[in-house]
Amino acid sequence: MKKMVIVLLAFGNCTTFMHAQNDDPYQWLEEVDGEKAIAFVKEQNAKSKTRLEAEPLYKPIYNKSLEIRNSTDRIVYGTIYGEYMYNFWQDKTNPRGIWRRASRTSYLAGKPEWDVLLDFDKMAEKDNVKWVYKGSEGLYPDYNRFLIRISKGGGDAAITREFDVTKKEFIADGFQLDESKGSVSYIDANTVLVGTNFGEGTMTTSGYPRQVKIWKRGTPLSSAQLIYEGKTEDVGIWGFVMRDGDKTYTGVSRSMTFFSSETYIMVNGKMQKLNIPDDSNINGLLKNQLIVKLKSDFSPNEETFKSGTLVSFDFGALLKGRFITMTIIAPDDRTSISEVSNTKNKLLVNVMTNVKNELYIYTYKAKGWARVKVNAPDFGSIYIGATDEKSDMYFFNFQNFLTPPSLYVADAGKNTATVLKSLPAYFDGSKYKVEQLQAKSTDGTMIPYFVVSSKTAVNNGNNPTLLYAYGGFEASMQPYYSGVMGNCWLENGGVYVLANIRGGGEFGPKWHQDGLKEKRQIVYDDFHAVAQDLITRNITTAKHLGIMGGSNGGLLMGVAFTQRPDLYNAVVCQVPLLDMKRYSHLLAGASWMGEYGDPDKPEEWAYISKYSPYQNLKKDMKYPEVFFYTSTRDDRVHPGHARKMAAKMIDMGYPVLYYENMEGGHAGSSTNEQRAEADARDYSYLFMKLK
Repeated sequence: MKKMVIVLLAFGNCTTFMHAQNDDPYQWLEEVDGEKAIAFVKEQNAKSKTRLEAEPLYKPIYNKSLEIRNSTDRIVYGTIYGEYMYNFWQDKTNPRGIWRRASRTSYLAGKPEWDVLLDFDKMAEKDNVKWVYKGSEGLYPDYNRFLIRISKGGGDAAITREFDVTKKEFIADGFQLDESKGSVSYIDANTVLVGTNFGEGTMTTSGYPRQVKIWKRGTPLSSAQLIYEGKTEDVGIWGFVMRDGDKTYTGVSRSMTFFSSETYIMVNGKMQKLNIPDDSNINGLLKNQLIVKLKSDFSPNEETFKSGTLVSFDFGALLKGRFITMTIIAPDDRTSISEVSNTKNKLLVNVMTNVKNELYIYTYKAKGWARVKVNAPDFGSIYIGATDEKSDMYFFNFQNFLTPPSLYVADAGKNTATVLKSLPAYFDGSKYKVEQLQAKSTDGTMIPYFVVSSKTAVNNGNNPTLLYAYGGFEASMQPYYSGVMGNCWLENGGVYVLANIRGGGEFGPKWHQDGLKEKRQIVYDDFHAVAQDLITRNITTAKHLGIMGGSNGGLLMGVAFTQRPDLYNAVVCQVPLLDMKRYSHLLAGASWMGEYGDPDKPEEWAYISKYSPYQNLKKDMKYPEVFFYTSTRDDRVHPGHARKMAAKMIDMGYPVLYYENMEGGHAGSSTNEQRAEADARDYSYLFMKLK
């Protein structure tokens, strides 16, 4: 515990810590690898594993999930670097995965000739480390070298090593960084822009770098040139490199909160702040036009651009302090900007209207932006994939609940799109139907939700129903195809529901902002309203209604069953936040105070305390038997949240199920086998409770 005291004192709040320590008899479970804490985890894991694996559906679900996840028929998504498509792949033979590349020609022909560059199973065996691939960045323009990020067990903190793709080996004297959260990008062949743990005092209270430096090849990291330093209380400081054709710009983003940031660009050797709204998002640079999504009204001159609008700034003028701004698209109250990307000459904008996507190509002209609609399927979800910086080729994906994903290769210049590969159907979608319904929340707002069920299902209240939602951080919940869910839930008689509650971004910034901080209860009211509407329509009853959510959605689960235990009979609470009194002192928690508020401020704890699940547990309640799932190596949301909640409930006499994967990071799992085990546990638990 001594080490934890030192860490928490860095927050400058010793009094709060000591008070929490005295009031919380379960705080020892926050010691991630503490002997007593791990003993608790192993005991609960063994109990849950024995019970769930004894369920009749466990083994069939596990086998089917693993079969689907390891299928060689899966779509191979690639990233374009020069003349190659790069891909990370996991299957039965390669559980930890391989990083590989194929020529663009062979990939587009549908017969990629893969060349394996890194084998993480062999690396793990050689180093005796559970390596997890966390991403890579190539050296422009030849892409013969890459900065590879790898994690021990799947956490966000990663080690960076430079890799030569021609020799297929790490460069012995290349750029290397010790384990840390942060960012690293090539500026040129001999220079990188790096934010990492540079030593004492260089990290924020959220656990991210607060310094960005320029590091030259062949020199020690200690000699790197500091170009920007943020404040300890900032969320973090990240360096980035932005290209517009042959022009390269070095920049720094200072995140004061999760939703507000300042952007700086290096001009003549000095960092210059861009005069754009702190709550806006930069979405690219194309033909001297800086693409920005607004989250509040903005009036740079006499014209006002409304919240949610996608605008462009003349970048050259902006660097000189002048505003030449154009509207690209101004969504209405049922429309939002889902994604923005660009090819060499075109801007791609993915627009979502009433939770259905349409993709548009925009062309910049002196007097404004012209657009054409991409000929993609309707009534589903579109996701922009890889784009090419040297041509107008790009990829996009289409899917919905019953239609397997299809990967399209497209040309933004000619506005053509053809299917490159479609995922085979893992279940017979023709047997099912999808409805989009609405529930009225406490303030009268209509909350849309999707229901996926058998065409022969009868609304008699007896249908095992799984309700999923997230409700935070402007993350939109869109229709998606899941072979695992189709086989393991729908095929066994389940009904699946996806709710678009507030806190998400389905209808623009306001949909998210309506649930921030002191307004957060409306998010939970929306969720309860959807649950109640399902019961009112006789689709299900509380006895047959289960809920699932992870991370912020795990918090939603905790609030749901503590506020309305009468509505739910099963709860899958994954990698959750639950102790909202302590969350800002645990791992990356301080970075989310822009979403939830600061519990150390009495006026903000006053509203947080009303819903914080850990503090709102009561004796003698009829809570459902909750299934908590987390990961020891989750260095984003502390596993202590789930551990403490489970321990407290057990001591209060409530039955719970608890499973903690010893690796996996915030994703919860690192390999397909672990993912299949998690699927089998989840669905076995749900059927055990809801059938």
